[in-house]
Amino acid sequence: MTTVKDVYNALDKLAPFSIQEGFDNAGFLVGHRDAPVSAVLVSLDITKQVIEEAESLGCELIVAHHPVIFGGIKSATDETVTGSNVLALAEKHIAAICAHTNLDAIEGGVNTALAKKLGLQDIEMLAPAGIDAEGRHYGIGRVGNVPEMPLSCFAPTVKALLGSNSMRYVHVKQMVRRVAVGGGACSDMMQDAIAMGCDTFVTADVKYHTFLEAEALGLNLIDAGHFATENVVCPVLQSWLTKAFPDLAVMISLSHCEVYYGV
Repeated sequence: MTTVKDVYNALDKLAPFSIQEGFDNAGFLVGHRDAPVSAVLVSLDITKQVIEEAESLGCELIVAHHPVIFGGIKSATDETVTGSNVLALAEKHIAAICAHTNLDAIEGGVNTALAKKLGLQDIEMLAPAGIDAEGRHYGIGRVGNVPEMPLSCFAPTVKALLGSNSMRYVHVKQMVRRVAVGGGACSDMMQDAIAMGCDTFVTADVKYHTFLEAEALGLNLIDAGHFATENVVCPVLQSWLTKAFPDLAVMISLSHCEVYYGV
């Protein structure tokens, strides 16, 4: 019989929770550690819709990227979104494990998946951060090469490959050759990308003044959306869990998608 603890331990070996950033709240966040699990739902976020989907599918556990509890909440009531979600999980006996910045940093995680999805070759780490207990290097962001092409071709390709609902970018250099990627909000790593010889950086949640800075620095900066640049890790989680637990039904959420639309 597979338990919540078993799934947590398997994820901890692949993406150690000990390497998460200090501000983070990754880990086993809701539920009973020894509760049996027969089905798991994988999702980028844990929302009301995802919880209802998990219940309808008979999933006793949700494995998500973004923590369902974040920012030091002091109560769990139905008066807040977070409180409502935590209550719903508890009332429906659905556990929650969230792998966040540890999954961003580990080899094979969010940023590796993003780099591979965009077809980058000769992939390297953008910002090495350390070595885990297994001797594996980890760090946020990845860098790789693409066949030379105009940004006018590369940008639409990124949008199509990631399924982005909208995209913003600064067009400084005509040709794209060396690309950095940072799933989610990583625009503060522009200098790292430049130091690695990149002409283009794909990330998300870029502020207006950051676009101005990128233009001044001579870097093509693409904001492809937070959801789109990180949701690529859900198939990875599904693959990891299916391999580790052949007896489990591991499904990717179909109810969770980009929350906004572009024109």
